[in-house]
Amino acid sequence: MDIAEKRDIVENIVQKINENGHFYVTDVEALNAEDTTALRKKCFENEIEMLVVKNTLFRKALEQVNESEFEELYGVLKGSTSILFCKTANMPAKLIKEFRTAGKQKPVLKGAFAEQSIYIGDDQLDSLVSIKSKDELIGDIVLLLQSPMQRLLGALESGKNTIAGVVKTLSEKE
Repeated sequence: MDIAEKRDIVENIVQKINENGHFYVTDVEALNAEDTTALRKKCFENEIEMLVVKNTLFRKALEQVNESEFEELYGVLKGSTSILFCKTANMPAKLIKEFRTAGKQKPVLKGAFAEQSIYIGDDQLDSLVSIKSKDELIGDIVLLLQSPMQRLLGALESGKNTIAGVVKTLSEKE
């Protein structure tokens, strides 16, 4: 691979980091061809882009984006590395967890950059699964805002029935 090809690869990785905002550094080396194909298919279905990269090229891309922001991830760039790029921070974690329920030990999470935070190690997978996406947070806020209004409308509805009952009783008395 010549210098121009390496430069193009680094630029492509930088572009993917900037477009997606979240990425997971994983190890899928021990997966056989069938399992790798199944993983790629699940990634495609969940709008996750999987890219196998050389560690040095990925490090250069991280340095170009923001060297100081990703320094913690440099230590995990050893061995076989696959990057999962996504727009929703918790989607790759859910995918990895789902893939492992089928009895697989891989992919192993080396590190991740999600919601402007860095996660190192496979033990962080549960934390990453529990991250709420922007849409989920907006939905929670809308539900919280709707709750008092729904209670008020319910009270007014029940009050209407009570008032109607009192008026009816008073009219029958006379």
